[in-house]
Amino acid sequence: METEPDVDRADELATLARTVREGVGRLNWRMRFEAGPPAPGPAVLAVLSRLYRGGTHTPGELADAERIHPQSLTRILASLAERELITRTPDPADGRRSLIDITPAGLRELRQYSIARETWLAAALERTLSPTEQELLRLAAGLLARIADS
Repeated sequence: METEPDVDRADELATLARTVREGVGRLNWRMRFEAGPPAPGPAVLAVLSRLYRGGTHTPGELADAERIHPQSLTRILASLAERELITRTPDPADGRRSLIDITPAGLRELRQYSIARETWLAAALERTLSPTEQELLRLAAGLLARIADS
């Protein structure tokens, strides 16, 4: 008995999803390792990156955007404020809320960590992939970003 095309396609997509997840996970782990200690945690990096890319946010907006529980975000923001990596100012539109911004020190920390990872990754790409494979990866990176933003 032949399998239905939809079932075959679903199996192919499930296999592709697993392969992509495993590859991205392994690459992420390796880049964290190669960046050297002390590496900020993923949630800290996500918050700093969001503030860098998106500008000022309220804590609620950050929690929603990064899918972080508000209680966890409260601890992260307290730690970042203590290290002067973010500022917290009252929201002029609603005094009960605060507005969170990344500081120059927060931007430096984020950039230093990113540079260490990107330096290792660039060397690994040069050492491991042909120019054609590098171009394929460039295309795939755009696709991965599109999926992440969907």
